[in-house]
Amino acid sequence: MPPSRRISARVAAITESATLAVDAKAKALRAAGEPVIGFGAGEPDFPTPDHIVEAAVAACRNPRYHKYTPAGGLPELREAVAAKTKRDSGYDVTAAQVLITNGGKHAVYNTFTTLLDPGDEVLLPAPYWTTYPEPIRLAGGVPVVLPTDEGTGFRVTVDQLEAALTERTKALLFVSPSNPTGAVYPREEVEAIGRWAAERGVWVVTDEIYEHLTYGDHEFSSIATQVPELGDRVVVLNGVAKTYAMTGWRVGWMIGPADLVKAAANLQSHATSNVANVSQAAALAAVSGDLEAVAQMRAAFDRRGRTMHRLLAGIPDVHVLEPQGAFYAFPNLSAYLGREIRGTRPRSTVELCGLLLEAVKVAAVPGEAFDAPGYARLSFALGDDDLGEGCQRIADLLAEAR
Repeated sequence: MPPSRRISARVAAITESATLAVDAKAKALRAAGEPVIGFGAGEPDFPTPDHIVEAAVAACRNPRYHKYTPAGGLPELREAVAAKTKRDSGYDVTAAQVLITNGGKHAVYNTFTTLLDPGDEVLLPAPYWTTYPEPIRLAGGVPVVLPTDEGTGFRVTVDQLEAALTERTKALLFVSPSNPTGAVYPREEVEAIGRWAAERGVWVVTDEIYEHLTYGDHEFSSIATQVPELGDRVVVLNGVAKTYAMTGWRVGWMIGPADLVKAAANLQSHATSNVANVSQAAALAAVSGDLEAVAQMRAAFDRRGRTMHRLLAGIPDVHVLEPQGAFYAFPNLSAYLGREIRGTRPRSTVELCGLLLEAVKVAAVPGEAFDAPGYARLSFALGDDDLGEGCQRIADLLAEAR
């Protein structure tokens, strides 16, 4: 008899992106006339800088970009990404080590599909970005979750990594600055973790998409640069989305040893072919230009992050660390679970965030999406007035808890 399953088991097991789901629901309610304030989206609220847009317009008129181009990316963009990486993080790579992908998520998928065999384990500190476990599992890998909380600054320790190490450990997924927590690892901790991985022969896959968004005394440190002894067992993931306000343009990249990148390019040649040429031309203008636009965005995010921290920390029994990087606050709301609020008793932050959206029209992403029950992620990539109003609505609703 033919198989009865309509959807493959591996795809049926994939969960919807919680961040995109919350953002889509908030946008739908807003389009219907509801006064929704959305803290869910992980994207800058600024427009893409003009010179980048103009480069895309010019590319539209250039017949060269009307045809297929190399699956691994425009040669000039790969060169520019290599130069930008040297400029911004001190990591010296060649164009042959760069693969241009359809956004940062595609870089994650390509990396784990190319790197993992069934049963390989990936150390995954939590809270983590909701997408990370899915490509690991699709590749047959096993995410090994290492929990952290505000008591440890949401940073994993070498002792935790060592305790989780097995003969099947293939890689560590390392992220700083962090989505969803906003945590930034100090340089000495980056070095210690990198040395541990090098000594144990563990690959490090490091997502550096928020490299330019750090605040106060906190600084980004690339593990690839700080620990050169990692050698050819490190993969850097990045893209234009956050730095240049280009989430919709869908251009990311992976940087790794040439053999891994060549294999990933072969995979991409069958999966998607080249990234849209107009978007690649825009990305070329972005990474080849200066960082003036991101400096302006960073100043705004810094101010908003401090404001959000002050407003959330002023709510009784809410514990929240001041954001160190990215553009998220990650408050602990567990004190309000099980308490009566407007006739209901939310037992999880999924239910609490559902109540926030229904009762006061505030959209936030529940911590369960990041393997952190009791928390919620609130993006401060939105206007100051909405930020203040949204936090006040949250405070007013939680004040009703009994």
